Amino acid sequence: MSVQNTIKSLVSAASVAMVLLPGLAAAALPGSQAPTRGEGTSWLQTIQNYGYDGFMLLGLFLLGGMMVGVASHAYGVYHDIHEGKKKWRDLGLTAVVGICLIGVGIFMVTKATGVL
Repeated sequence: MSVQNTIKSLVSAASVAMVLLPGLAAAALPGSQAPTRGEGTSWLQTIQNYGYDGFMLLGLFLLGGMMVGVASHAYGVYHDIHEGKKKWRDLGLTAVVGICLIGVGIFMVTKATGVL
C-alpha cells in the first residue's frame, strides 16, 4: 500500500468521523430546566420566574465579590502588620467590619428577592 492511499483512507475516515460525531455528542445533552418557582400558567410568568433566578444568581455573584474584597483587604492588613505599619487590632477590626458588611449584604439580597 502506498503512502498516498494511506493518507486518502485516513482523510476519508476523519471526514466520516467529523460528520457522525456531532450527532452523537448532541444526543447526551440535557434539556432545559424549569425555573425554581415553576413554569407558571403563562409564558409571561415563566419569563418572570427565569428573571427571578437570574436576579438570585446576580446577587450570589455580588456577595461572592464582597467576600473576595473583604478577604483581599484583610490580607493587605495582615501584610502591613509584618511591615510594622499596622497592629493586630487593625486586623481584628477589619474582620469584624467585614463580617458585618457581608451580613448586611446577605440580608439585603434576601429582602430584595422577596420583592420579586
